[in-house]
Amino acid sequence: MKPITLLVMLTSLISFQINAQQIKCKNENYRSFDFWLGNWQVTTTTDDIIRHNKITAINHGCTLLEEYSTPNDYLGKSLNSYDKTTGKWHQTWTDNSGLLLSLEGGLVGNSMIMKGSTQDKKGNRIINKITWTPFENGTVRQFWQTSKDNGATWQTAFDGLYTKTPAN
Repeated sequence: MKPITLLVMLTSLISFQINAQQIKCKNENYRSFDFWLGNWQVTTTTDDIIRHNKITAINHGCTLLEEYSTPNDYLGKSLNSYDKTTGKWHQTWTDNSGLLLSLEGGLVGNSMIMKGSTQDKKGNRIINKITWTPFENGTVRQFWQTSKDNGATWQTAFDGLYTKTPAN
């Protein structure tokens, strides 16, 4: 086989594999968290800190990458993906305080709701529930709640409003 023929065949195979990969994550389940994509300014009613969050699609649209920062140098990132075998969304969050948070859930109405457990310093279980709700004006609310009594009562950990900003 001539080298040029081999090169054309390999290029075609690679192109086919890339296109097949891109098609894998095109259905509506993979797109149900796309409302969170973009560059965001995040504010709360409890302080005047302006936070920034950039959500991008990576891995040919199969994964959402979150990059969060605050002016006081708090940094965090998450990977978010839909698992076609379980039918659930997953988020793995880590930050510069050493927190690791693993969540799973899915779309309920028009909100993405994910839950996961962590432990306090004494080893007691804490349930984390985060809800992202898009609004018609283009903003998104992220509402993070925690429960120390298996969901009988909830405390607010974070209540942020996401407003789109121009790309950085």
